[in-house]
Amino acid sequence: MNVIDSCGWLEYFADGPNAAFFAPAIEATEELLVPALTLFEVFKCVLQQRNEADALRAIALMRQGRLAELTDTLALGAARLSVNLKLPLADSIILHTARVYGATLWTQDDHFANIAGVNYTAKAGKNPRKC
Repeated sequence: MNVIDSCGWLEYFADGPNAAFFAPAIEATEELLVPALTLFEVFKCVLQQRNEADALRAIALMRQGRLAELTDTLALGAARLSVNLKLPLADSIILHTARVYGATLWTQDDHFANIAGVNYTAKAGKNPRKC
């Protein structure tokens, strides 16, 4: 199973320099797990940068994978992980979701660089996009 961090989805949709890194995991939809929180982050970012139609198209592609709902158990486990690894809220939820489902997390966020279970690549380009 694979979980793509929101930054990976955005890189893929924008055909950014690291899009090819994320493509194999995104396109293997039978192995794709999508935390509900990534739907929020990607929809919000695409809506801010483009328009609602593009945001809905992005979400439709993401929903080809298996949705992982944010449950109370996942939330509490993510809180523990956040404290232990000093991760922000969203990152801890996404990483903990990947771990619970035995999935690999794909990302280009540098605070994940040396964490077990993460397939990391450094951001490419001079001005990496942020939302």
